[in-house]
Amino acid sequence: MGNYAVLGGVCSYFPRIAVIGFSSPIATATLSKKLNWRVKGPRRILLGFGASFFTRLITMPTNSFIASARITSGPSVDQILKNVEWPQQFPFKDEDFQRFDESPDSLFYETPRFVTHIDEPAIAALTEYYSKVFPPSNTPGVSILDMCSSWVSHFPPGYKQERVVGLGMNEDELKRNPVLTDYAVQDLNVNPKLPFEDNSFDIITNVVSVDYLTKPLDVFKEMCRILKPGGLAIMSFSNRCFWTKAISIWTSAGDADHVMIVGSYFHYAGGFEPPQAVDISPNPGRSDPMYIVYSRKLSTA
Repeated sequence: MGNYAVLGGVCSYFPRIAVIGFSSPIATATLSKKLNWRVKGPRRILLGFGASFFTRLITMPTNSFIASARITSGPSVDQILKNVEWPQQFPFKDEDFQRFDESPDSLFYETPRFVTHIDEPAIAALTEYYSKVFPPSNTPGVSILDMCSSWVSHFPPGYKQERVVGLGMNEDELKRNPVLTDYAVQDLNVNPKLPFEDNSFDIITNVVSVDYLTKPLDVFKEMCRILKPGGLAIMSFSNRCFWTKAISIWTSAGDADHVMIVGSYFHYAGGFEPPQAVDISPNPGRSDPMYIVYSRKLSTA
């Protein structure tokens, strides 16, 4: 399968593609109005940010983001979510979470796909990141939820815990996942209520699937509910997706915009520490980029 860019909102080929363009000038302007992000402190000129910001932000106050097409220069991704002054209300509307293909997701995922959706260097970078932030294997009492899981979770080789649960859309894929001790099949876009008890997981992971959530605030509130106080939620994503199933604000935006979008889910869901971002891309410009947005449940939540 080849990789085809989404340019001008048209993609003539269906496989999981790299989103490097934007839907239209109208969509770009619409998104930039919604993403009225501001940063406390001195002016930051972020020359590598998503073009969806550009139209509005060139006229915004001097302590605001200034953007262009891609993450190629300017402050690191690690700084994007530092000291953000979020709008008072969640800026997105229902239409922002519509997809080109609104057919039931159960049909789309009915056939198992025993493939990986990012390239090997990106997978290796994610696995290495997990090895640094996960508790050691076989730590007593540790429970992990791999949300939007499939046949592989990209955990470190041989990694084990007493409880590792996969929540996904295809049972055949979940059965093949060697790291899971249990699994559940559920469409979060139909029912975002997670089938787990309060304060029951230490870690929640989600690999290259946050862009498909049509009810993200509901899901992130549920994540907060089931995480133990201080529990860690790790959302990882690239610039690749099944374009017809990704939400419209995702396909209308660039990589830095995606970091802000996922950060907004944590912020507006409530109960989380301020989200942070990490760029773990192994070979910028030569392999799939890889980004992490993470947060911990407040100890008092």
